[in-house]
Amino acid sequence: MSKVHMVRSGLTELLAGLQEGDAVPAERDLAMRFGVARDTVRQALHELLLEGRIQRRGRGTVVAKPKLTQPLSLQSYTEGADRMGRKPGRILVTWEDVEATAELSAGLDVELGEPVMHLERVLLADNERIGLESTYLPLSRFRTFYQTFDPETSLYAAIRATGVRFASAVERIETILPTPREAGLLMTTTAMPMLHLHRRSLDVHRRPIEVVRALYRGDRVAFQTMLVDDA
Repeated sequence: MSKVHMVRSGLTELLAGLQEGDAVPAERDLAMRFGVARDTVRQALHELLLEGRIQRRGRGTVVAKPKLTQPLSLQSYTEGADRMGRKPGRILVTWEDVEATAELSAGLDVELGEPVMHLERVLLADNERIGLESTYLPLSRFRTFYQTFDPETSLYAAIRATGVRFASAVERIETILPTPREAGLLMTTTAMPMLHLHRRSLDVHRRPIEVVRALYRGDRVAFQTMLVDDA
């Protein structure tokens, strides 16, 4: 067993006895406790930081909140946060018309270069920045949102309120690193792994509703799905 792995195992046992928000002992104290160099402790702490088990607070380190677990379903982020007892929130970054690229043209079934609505928001859970979501909507269906929609509220609720019913979606999830702009909006670093989600949703008539590109902090969000044996 490597020294880093040994320290990680010891830290995991230590964290199990602490509560959310409790201070983690200083690197020097942990090095003495485990009989290793501070660099070894620092590496083990960094791995736990990336996993979301601990987080920086000022000059110290504390036990982090549990990750927000989102179901892979047609439920909205708001519904997922509510189910875990977390307070959802949003910060508007961009709300504008953009010209449809080839990808958006195919995804939204619009002409190449046709204007589509672009809504970019930072997603919050208990006022903590956990995600950055860019949603593209066909203007022909949702132009009135500029007058009626509050961007700090649930977009899916607003879409459903127009009578549109979600029927299906194709979703792809990858891990990437954020750009400096994305890291800044999420108040993290470009070294923080992100869960990159790409979704295309259809209504009951198989008409496109949205194309979504979202980034979620790997240390604060996890996704969950149920698998059923159809054999």
